[in-house]
Amino acid sequence: MKQDNTGEQQPESRQRPVQLFTGSERPFDPEDLVMASGRECTPENVARARKEIAEKGAAALERYLP
Repeated sequence: MKQDNTGEQQPESRQRPVQLFTGSERPFDPEDLVMASGRECTPENVARARKEIAEKGAAALERYLP
């Protein structure tokens, strides 16, 4: 167990990553958009996501992520 910033001990599996990524600041694929929306990665959903990325850019993913 390790201590967090409050001095409490947390199990290894509950520790936060060193960096948190919360949006589309990194490159993403149409498959990432499909998974973020909660859909199955079918060819139709990937094609729809590819079209949405072309139209809206990073905003397509930002609406699903905090």
